[in-house]
Amino acid sequence: MSNFKEELRKVKAFAFDVDGVLSSHILTLHPDGEPMRTINIKDGYAIQLAVKKQYPIAVITGGNSDAVLKRFKGLGVTDVYLNSFDKKHDFADFLSKNKLNASSVLYMGDDLPDYEVMKIVGFPTCPADAVVEIKQLSMYISNLKGGDGCVRDIIEQVLRLHNKWMDGDAFRW
Repeated sequence: MSNFKEELRKVKAFAFDVDGVLSSHILTLHPDGEPMRTINIKDGYAIQLAVKKQYPIAVITGGNSDAVLKRFKGLGVTDVYLNSFDKKHDFADFLSKNKLNASSVLYMGDDLPDYEVMKIVGFPTCPADAVVEIKQLSMYISNLKGGDGCVRDIIEQVLRLHNKWMDGDAFRW
């Protein structure tokens, strides 16, 4: 197999889990029972920049939160899948809508619900605190934990390789 950085040059799209990837594994429960997530602002910056650079992005989560939907729609993500009990099905929908091949998509997951999708994507990745089964599937394990900027880490690497990181779009939201 070739060098991981060379493989990253083939990435045309991204897909991410929420809990444990875009937010930490620790959730605070609101008195109404809704989980309160903390999302890293640097992950958000990288996502909106990738959207500006025309990379299709999917957020696929088993959670069902209006706050999650509002956050990612606000960053320009058009493919947000909430209540995803079959991530492979929702991932197939994302591929179809965007005319993508799974081999050109980078997916970051952290736990067993991400396993089936990670087996079929071209670039399975995970945060530092992912479960062992996900780490075993991953081509890259970020040195950052979920919610601590692991999404920024991998998006930045791809955009740098594509010479799309430090340009005019990078200096404004």
